[in-house]
Amino acid sequence: MDNKKIEKISRALSDTNRIAILQEFKKKKDCLYCAEVNDLLDLTQPSVSHHLKQLVDADLLVPQKEGRNFKYLLNETVLNEYIACLNSLKD
Repeated sequence: MDNKKIEKISRALSDTNRIAILQEFKKKKDCLYCAEVNDLLDLTQPSVSHHLKQLVDADLLVPQKEGRNFKYLLNETVLNEYIACLNSLKD
């Protein structure tokens, strides 16, 4: 993973709302729908969309369209690579 990618993920994870979204994936162990994220964060829909876009742009979430709705899947490969890069800094 290159430094630009690490920076983009780090910026995406620098917000408490985005951390809360990722923590919800740990509880659900599957996918999250946009409406579920709206309920979780108690923010306006445009704010939720902004946070989801930041996580998608960092490749941490993968959006899938289902009819008129989107569901989001956690990109565990990218998350694990990011964690491995951080862990390599302490060696």
